[in-house]
Amino acid sequence: MSEVVYEETATMIAAGELQSFVPFGREHCRNHPNAFNLQLRELQPASELWSSDGAAGLVGSLQEVSLQEREREHWQLRKGSTGFKEDDVEFEEELYAAGNVVVWSKGSRTQASSVYKAFTVDSPVQQVLWCNFAVPHSTDEEDFEHTVCIVQSSCVNVHSVTGKDFLSPLPFQVSNAWATQFGLLLERKSTANDTQLGSPGEALPTLFSMLHPLDEIAPVVCRSGGLIQGSCVQYACDSTMKVLFTSSQPSMVVSYDPMQGTHSVWALRKVTHDERSTVLRYPTEPGGTLLGLMASGFLTSHLRNTSRLDSPGGCGAAGGPGTGSSFAVGSPLHYSILHSHQSRIVTSSPGIHSRVHSPNISNMAALSRAHSPGMAAPSFTGAARFSQSFNSPNSRGHHGCLPSPNSTLNESMLVPEMEPIIPNLCMEQLWSETVTAGCHREMSSQASKVFITSDLCENHYLCFLVESHQQLRCVKFIESNDSSQLIFPFVTAIPAKDAEPLESINAMLVLEACGSLVLYTGITRVSKVFVPGLLSPSFSLSSQTPHLSTPLENVSTPANSSHRHIQRLEEDNMPSPLSDGRGPNIKHHEASFLEDYIFQKATPNIQTLRDPVFNRVTLELSSGSMLRISIPEIATSDLVRNCLQVIRFILPKEVAMKVLVKWYNIYNAPGGPSAHAEWNQFVTCFMALMGYNTERLSWTQHLHFEVPLSPVIAAKKARPSDGGSDEDWDYLMASHYHQQMTSQSACGAAETSGAKNSISTDTDSLSPASSPSSQSFKLDSSALLFPHIPALFYVLHLLYQELQLDELHRARAASLVCLLQQLARDLQMDEYLDLYWRDYPSLISCFTESCVIDQALIGQMQHPSSMSSEPPCIFSWLSNCLRGVKNPPFPYLPGICQRTRLLVLSYALYVNGDENATSTDVSKYIVKASAGLKFCTSEPHIKRQNNVKVRVSSEGLAEQLVVWLTSEGFTLKDLESVPFGVALPIREAIYRCREKPRSDWSEEVCLLIGRQDLTKQAHNMTLAKTKPSVGSGLSLEPPATTEADEEEDGMSDIIQEVTGLIWSQDLRVQEVRRLLQSSRPVRVSVVQLPEVSDHEYIEEKENKLLQLCQRTMALPVGRGLFTLFSYHPVPTEPLPVPKLNLTGRAPPRNTMVDLNSGNIDVPPNMTSWPSFHNGVAAGLKIAPASQVESAWIAYNKPKTPELANEYAGFLMALGLNGHLTKLATLNIHDYLTKGHEMTSIGLLLGVSSARLGTMDMSITRLLSIHIPALLPPTSTELDVPHNVQVAAVIGIGLVYQGTGHRHNAEVLLSEIGRPPGPEMEYCTDRESYSLAAGLALGMVCLGHGSNLIGMTDLNVPEQLYQYMVGGHRRAQVGANRERHKSPSYQIKEGDTINVDVTCPGATLALAMIYLKTNNRSIADWLKPPDTWFLLDFIKPEFLLLRTLARCIIMWDEILPNTEWVKSNIPQIIRENVDPSEDINMDAMTQAQDYITAGACMALGLRFAGSANSDAFDCLHEFAKTFMKIMAFAGTAPVGATSYYNLQTGLSMILLAMSMIMAGTGDLKVLQLCRFLHKRTGGEMNYGFHMAHHMALGLLFLGGGRYTLSTSNSAIAALLCALYPHFPAHSTDNRYHLQALRHLAVLAAEPRLLVPVDVDSLKPCYVLLEVTYKDSKWYKETTVELMAPTLLPELHLLKRVKVKGPRYWELSVDLSKETQHLKSILSRDGVLYVKLRAGQLPYKDDPQGWKSLLATAINHLNSGVRAFKPEAISTFTSEPVLISFAEFFCKTSEGMKHKEDTQLLFSAMLYECVTKECPEMLPTYIAIEQAVTAMRHSDVQQTFPLWQLRLVIEFWDSRMLRSPGNCHDTLLTSEFLPVMKNAVDVALDSWLKENSVVVRSYMRGQVPSREAQSLMLACFLIYRSIPFLKSSHTQLEGCTSFGDLVSHGSQLGIPLRDLLRLVPILLDSPIGSHSLLGFPLQAFSS
Repeated sequence: MSEVVYEETATMIAAGELQSFVPFGREHCRNHPNAFNLQLRELQPASELWSSDGAAGLVGSLQEVSLQEREREHWQLRKGSTGFKEDDVEFEEELYAAGNVVVWSKGSRTQASSVYKAFTVDSPVQQVLWCNFAVPHSTDEEDFEHTVCIVQSSCVNVHSVTGKDFLSPLPFQVSNAWATQFGLLLERKSTANDTQLGSPGEALPTLFSMLHPLDEIAPVVCRSGGLIQGSCVQYACDSTMKVLFTSSQPSMVVSYDPMQGTHSVWALRKVTHDERSTVLRYPTEPGGTLLGLMASGFLTSHLRNTSRLDSPGGCGAAGGPGTGSSFAVGSPLHYSILHSHQSRIVTSSPGIHSRVHSPNISNMAALSRAHSPGMAAPSFTGAARFSQSFNSPNSRGHHGCLPSPNSTLNESMLVPEMEPIIPNLCMEQLWSETVTAGCHREMSSQASKVFITSDLCENHYLCFLVESHQQLRCVKFIESNDSSQLIFPFVTAIPAKDAEPLESINAMLVLEACGSLVLYTGITRVSKVFVPGLLSPSFSLSSQTPHLSTPLENVSTPANSSHRHIQRLEEDNMPSPLSDGRGPNIKHHEASFLEDYIFQKATPNIQTLRDPVFNRVTLELSSGSMLRISIPEIATSDLVRNCLQVIRFILPKEVAMKVLVKWYNIYNAPGGPSAHAEWNQFVTCFMALMGYNTERLSWTQHLHFEVPLSPVIAAKKARPSDGGSDEDWDYLMASHYHQQMTSQSACGAAETSGAKNSISTDTDSLSPASSPSSQSFKLDSSALLFPHIPALFYVLHLLYQELQLDELHRARAASLVCLLQQLARDLQMDEYLDLYWRDYPSLISCFTESCVIDQALIGQMQHPSSMSSEPPCIFSWLSNCLRGVKNPPFPYLPGICQRTRLLVLSYALYVNGDENATSTDVSKYIVKASAGLKFCTSEPHIKRQNNVKVRVSSEGLAEQLVVWLTSEGFTLKDLESVPFGVALPIREAIYRCREKPRSDWSEEVCLLIGRQDLTKQAHNMTLAKTKPSVGSGLSLEPPATTEADEEEDGMSDIIQEVTGLIWSQDLRVQEVRRLLQSSRPVRVSVVQLPEVSDHEYIEEKENKLLQLCQRTMALPVGRGLFTLFSYHPVPTEPLPVPKLNLTGRAPPRNTMVDLNSGNIDVPPNMTSWPSFHNGVAAGLKIAPASQVESAWIAYNKPKTPELANEYAGFLMALGLNGHLTKLATLNIHDYLTKGHEMTSIGLLLGVSSARLGTMDMSITRLLSIHIPALLPPTSTELDVPHNVQVAAVIGIGLVYQGTGHRHNAEVLLSEIGRPPGPEMEYCTDRESYSLAAGLALGMVCLGHGSNLIGMTDLNVPEQLYQYMVGGHRRAQVGANRERHKSPSYQIKEGDTINVDVTCPGATLALAMIYLKTNNRSIADWLKPPDTWFLLDFIKPEFLLLRTLARCIIMWDEILPNTEWVKSNIPQIIRENVDPSEDINMDAMTQAQDYITAGACMALGLRFAGSANSDAFDCLHEFAKTFMKIMAFAGTAPVGATSYYNLQTGLSMILLAMSMIMAGTGDLKVLQLCRFLHKRTGGEMNYGFHMAHHMALGLLFLGGGRYTLSTSNSAIAALLCALYPHFPAHSTDNRYHLQALRHLAVLAAEPRLLVPVDVDSLKPCYVLLEVTYKDSKWYKETTVELMAPTLLPELHLLKRVKVKGPRYWELSVDLSKETQHLKSILSRDGVLYVKLRAGQLPYKDDPQGWKSLLATAINHLNSGVRAFKPEAISTFTSEPVLISFAEFFCKTSEGMKHKEDTQLLFSAMLYECVTKECPEMLPTYIAIEQAVTAMRHSDVQQTFPLWQLRLVIEFWDSRMLRSPGNCHDTLLTSEFLPVMKNAVDVALDSWLKENSVVVRSYMRGQVPSREAQSLMLACFLIYRSIPFLKSSHTQLEGCTSFGDLVSHGSQLGIPLRDLLRLVPILLDSPIGSHSLLGFPLQAFSS
């Protein structure tokens, strides 16, 4: 028996970190002020309260309460996730519920727990769980809402992490809720009433799903694989079935059926369409066989309150959706039904319109409240109401259409029609337990715990713990190949009292019946777990009842193999899977109960396990206390972990499992090793498993004492290495085996080995430094891993190659090489051995021992298929790649050798130039080292086909490489750890991309190429995508006003930093603010003449003030444009609106002048429209990106009615900037019902602008109410104010803009000529209504031209022409015929069209319909007449409109010169007039002026926002001409009319100029505006001021950030806003509604590009290069602009580029897509730029003369000399470089002797900084260090030479390929050639002295001295000489130089390196004579 005990202890591991565990929530709840605690506090004194330690803190009298309380507490733990991928912090989250409180806390081992969220709910918490709800996106991926669900008896509270709270009422009592992949799964509590439903087929569903808290709860469909008939689909309605477990990955449900006593596994998935229809259809089987599938009608009545009542029995055909057949049941499930109604009303989901039947609500609600599960059923009448709808078919099977005869209900009851609830999820049965008949009852026991675990080899098991049998059943499951299905092969039973999975170590902890803890991985027993501090029961008992100590003995299974198992375990120390029992009946030994009994007395033993997280688990002891333990990991060292991964990859699963378990036990034995010894322990264990006797091998023997190459321990003296004694050796030499071996190898019959190396007869060749004492042992061929040695060796070799590619892991490679060299030596793979010797010459020379493997056995070993005799070496592969030599594909291990794969493919792509290397041609370059093994046969290596493609431009490849690397997750951090030689090509690709990046790269790519400017830009773009309302990219604060008393003028939000850059030379922005401010009193200076009395003087002052006020009132229109979108409001404060100040101050005493004194007549309502404009101006400041909510809009509502007009304007402005879409419909309704005219106008125009061109139906309804013509003819006449009608008509135009909507077009067409009504309606201001209808019609058909689909019968153009020129009125058609029967009684128009009313609207409508169509026939209609007679008939104003209309139709003919403008004036006017004719000269000049103004206006529209200088000069000429005439007219007695005409013309020309220069702030226009601002005489009315200040606003649109667009929509908006008839006074809306002036905003678009320095985050100047596309007016041209600047319209551009040399270049290609640039412009136009090193910004150095490089450009060398390291800070802001300069490049006292090194460092630094590649500095230093070491011949390792060789080969390949463009490579200067030369010299001088060494190496000997062997290895690597042992004969035999060259090229030795070997190889008789006429000296230099 003692042996067995030993076995137990042998595999025992120690658990670490024992801590006592108390749920954190319990502590927190004790102090939580919930109702329960408050009750207690009243009952007991405070001192007692704190001392108590019950769950809720109770003592004494409250003992029983605390018990209940503790019953109710529950908690669960899970592993915490921070949500970031790279954060893999281990911490735990706890969800604790007690009473009404839920506490969610987080904590880790390093920091204490803290409460994350705590919730208190109204009723006791039944259950609480974490659940992720999927929120589907517009694109296909889903987002997950991470939530906590708190289940109470009547509802579920769902709280999401993002702060959303939902409350979902429950229609039934829930017994359990489960979190699944899709959402919540709810299990209905089965009530007593369920059983009263007659036949069992009519059960209610028991499982329901809730996919989102807002969705309705739907039943789950279940698809069971029945035995008799295929599979049946039905609702999950088996009331006895219990769900035990759900898992989301894989998505499954485990349930238990107590009737059968079996567990089943179901896959949970979305329901398919067929299943849905099957379940919703009525069951058609005769008889009630399958009626588990209950009729949907019943279900819905149960879950949803339905309302539409139909006739009884309207069932239709049998089997249709059954609504008619009734349900004869005395008492249906009233409780749950009634309950459901209450909830349905609350949560009708928005998607499905649930119809609520109101009469039922109240008594239903009452019933459901009154009813609790315990009470008696309510009276029958309540239930009867629903029982009619229970639709269960009769058992007789005919579904009659009439209610069945046995219906006990009143026939007159109406049957509600059902709307079924559509199921979402389906459970599909995958597996269920098989039960043998005999043990049916005995077996059936519900599992108390179910979990999923996986073993070390990644097999997955579903385990359920059946407590009554004390056994854990493990079902293995495998995903099928398409991973759509799970396959369950077999079940295994493990005796267990409790178990928990430990996912982070792929194991589970099992508590056995005897109380001991055992660790299993999958079903393989690993070992017992020893918990320090707890007495292990099996030890203390082993003396009394010894047979209890091995629980396995008690297992009797049908297979009954347990005894054999136990013996195996003892012999082998090798665990094995438990036997797989078919129907495991485990009969416990009676003693086990006895044992439990003994133990409860003795020590607290472990009762249960709970809460596993990572590798930690809680033990609950019998004493009630809890302990948390952690089970140790399988390995802590990365190297061991990698090796284990590799082993797992290559070995068969069962073998791998044994190895891993063996290792786990050894590693974690109690009192296990320290961390550094882990590797040694692993090597020992591993070699022992392969059959080595590690005690005999000298180097493994010492592993316990010394770690190879570990700096800490290397100092200890190693033991002498002759551990073995001589006798051993003699014994071996004399052995029979030895003699056999030597004779065999002499015969040369050893060709079997996989490496194809023959073993030479002399032992020397096997181990060159062998001496008689070098020993050799035989391997134990029965060892577990013996057959797998070659495979393991090969994968470990690949791991070694992987480690070589990581600077941080290279030290570990040295440890690994010791193991590898031993295996290579024993497998007799000399080429591998040579490779290791070259990598670590000094290390490998120490090892000499080899162990013997029987040759016959080598042949039988399994060799991996990709294994070749030539060892795969990653560096030589890359080197061949650089030299253009063909390579076989490189083997790699998927998942382990990631870096190998990455670099091999990168080289293939970038160096070989194979574009498909990363996509289709992967297999050409890498091959997976498969686990498929083959027996060793030598197969010829297939040569790859030559596939060098024509080189793609290296830029394209560089881009492709960088993008691919990023997609593989490669970052700069990774690049730093790649060895410098290998990394060089990647660095070069990065450098190239940095020079010419693409603008649309993702943030990660920009990070990789090191462009912070682009990274920041990309970051902001991704932010903008996720949060649409992110504010400006510039976090520039508007300047704080210094004087507190300065009144708010509404213009302080213009960003000064940007305007200061745009207009840096002057203060024009301040001047504009001065001109546009309307919040301070104006200065009224009137000189009092002697004869004027005081009273008259006061009147005079007030009259003067009235004139000035005309100007003040017009200012807000301009101010709105000036401050457009410049402010982000604070959501908690109302919007500041500047006052409109209409008072004045009179000098000299500054006395107040007021209009309200009553001295003069002031027009009534004078300020109503100006204050509306003031409100618009204030509202337009709000930027579209701000966060504006409906509540905030209402919050701004003024308290006083005086401000209502301002608020109306504010609403319109919110519409113009798009925020009105957020205003709730209810609020809109509210505002409109007030009947305030201005509010209605503002609101209608605002809402329509916000929904521009959307044809939004709700807005259309809103507008139609206000337009009589759109209402049905019989509707009541609504008294809508005229201006509101005008606004509504324009609104229709805006909402339907460009849609060509026929009905609206027809109505608007007739509305243009709407006649006045009989009762004086429609008589005032008819012009503005007609104009509005025309503009709206134009907008609806905007730009459609003659392609108006479906409108040909309306004859739109002809009708408009008639409106324009007059003629007979057509008969009214359609709906409005009735309206206009009787003519007006006041206005006698007759039946002709009143052209004065209809002409403007019709003209503009024509213009907009045919906008830009260049339709000449329509344009000719609009030509001014060419006879004097006809000219007299047309108002000059209409001539302006016609000219404008004609020009914008002939859009492409507009030319920016005076000739074109004059060409619009009819010939007859231009010719000299014959004085004899009687011509009205006045009319002629008027016509000429107006036509000129119209043409100028068209010119302005054509070039709007373009700042076209020709167009501007042309207009400026005309403006000057008009000014001259006006100056002249002022003196001549011409009269007011001609002055008015000239002023109108001038205003239009001024507006046209400001349209062209919009946003540019041009000085000439500003001067003109200022000049006109000063003129406030009587003839300058309100309208002219408005025009001039609008021009000023457009000129500085949005503070210079916006300009105008020339899209069709923008032109339409400008035509509305700049209609050339301005109001005569502030209440004038006769010809044009004033509110429309603000529509100009719709034409504004952001086009200001503001470069921001990414380091300082300040705006700066940058030179841009803008390329225009080809067009028919000009060829592709490029202009240079200094940003910040307004860009031209984007559709004209091909490319925008930031030009060097001061900033990094950046190009945005617009020919591909403009979206990127648009999003930059819309977000304040911030374009991040980065200053290049050594450059100063343009602000500090406009000419570029101060730049540090300017001095150094001419003489590069002197530049390096002149470069002072102190000046580094001006070059770069990187702290690394600055400190490098500080410490390495400054001369200090101690550094005098190393001046040359310092110079070298300075030169390197200079090079890196000026070439902008600071990341190359480490490479430079590494090269320099390697070379210095070579020079002084103190080389420590050969690794740097490999890197140096790769660098030089890369440089050569670049030079050879393109000698011309060497300037864009990274290492350009003289540095590399110098270094290369130094290495050559050092190696050559060594070669001269030691040629013997080289020669002896070629003959197959390794040098004895360490220094020699190091230098030799360096020489061989650097000169790329292959392993020559097998081929030295070829070179040795060469007699001539020619032979040598041909052989050398076959071996792949480069020519220049071959030349170095010539003197050695040809050291034959020729000797020192000339070789083929060459003196030998030529080669040896």
